[in-house]
Parts: sequence; structure tokens; C-alpha cells
Amino acid sequence: MSSNDFIIIAIDGGAASGKSSTARALSERFHLLHVDTGSFYRAVTAELLCRHVNHADLPAVRAALAALQFGTRVAGRFAGMEINGRVAGDEIRSKEVNEHVSFFAAVPELRQALLAYQRGQVEVARRHGFRGLVMEGRDIGSVILPDADFRFFLHAEPMERARRRVAQGQQDTIHERDRLDSSRKTSPLTCPPGAIVIDSTRLTLEEVVATMAAPIAARLAAP
Repeated sequence: MSSNDFIIIAIDGGAASGKSSTARALSERFHLLHVDTGSFYRAVTAELLCRHVNHADLPAVRAALAALQFGTRVAGRFAGMEINGRVAGDEIRSKEVNEHVSFFAAVPELRQALLAYQRGQVEVARRHGFRGLVMEGRDIGSVILPDADFRFFLHAEPMERARRRVAQGQQDTIHERDRLDSSRKTSPLTCPPGAIVIDSTRLTLEEVVATMAAPIAARLAAP
């Protein structure tokens, strides 16, 4: 594999816009490491809640973050975050984490603490022999990987996203998550300039994936 064959894909969008489903599909189709940065913030949120840290108590947040060591454990094609040697489990999808993750994610010190770690997943993908990396989140194409080979922004109508969330068994308030993610001062949810925008409201997963896969496949097929 030449260096030109290694591809980096950034997928941004709000809750239930289709990021995880499309990232998993692209990961399987092109043998890419799948990095869900939302799970990173959820894992850190769960850890801080376990330590009884309030997101508004910045000295406590800083002190707790200083005690955390981040690593990556690759399972199949998925990059799981290790915190002090432990991979978080189902607790990151709990109602409590859902209610607090956007508040913790808005803390600049936490975002800064995870910046280098998230960018480091590119080298994790290289070391494990993947053809590239697909990273999903809310500031990937704008902040984390602004030079990604492909940048996509997914969105869907609020009612459709709320329906998907219920079908996933998640307990989110879509409007509130959007407000918090879009209004935070540091790395807000935004559509990166030049990104390919896809409205997934009335598209099947297969149709969305096909739209994304076409330019990727063309790039890989080029001499």
C-alpha cells in the first residue's frame, strides 16, 4: 500500500443524522478504522460522572482530566477508547450520560485534552494495517481533521431524527442537543466549508452510503 492509498474520511452531523451507520458501512466496504468521537466524549463523561465531577466546576474538571490516561483498543474495525486501561461499556449510552455529555463536551479544557488523542487515531489506523480511517463527530471536518480526503456533513429533519433515536432506544432531546452542540464557543457543530452535504431524511441507508462511496471508490481506483 502506498501512502497515496491511505484515505481519511470525516463525517459530521447532529444526533441521529446517520453518522454511525454510514461510518460503519464505509469502514466495512473500504477496510477503514471506524472512529466514533461521540463515544470518546461519552466515555469521558461517564468517567467524570463516576468521579462526581460537575461540568461547571472547571478546577475539578481539570484535576480529573489530569488523572486520566487515554489509549485505544481496536476491536475488529472499531477504535474503542481506553481510560486508564479500561474500555467503557454500555454505561456510555445511559440516560445520565445522555443528559450530561453535551455539557461536558462544551468545556474547552476537555475538548483540548482530546484533540491530540483524536488526531492520533490516524496513526492507530496505519499501525493496524487499515486502508484508511473514517471518523465521525461534530467537528471532525472543521477542527480535528480539516485536511481529510473526504468531508461529509449529514443532516435530517428533526422529526425523523427523533424517530430514529427512539428506534435506537436512546433518550435524547434532539432540539436541546442541537442547541448545545451548535452554540458552544469551542468547536461548535457546523458544516465544514467544502463538505459534501447529504440530507438523509428520505434516503435509505444504502442510498446515503452509495452517495458517499462513489467519490471514495473513484479516488481509490485512480492510477
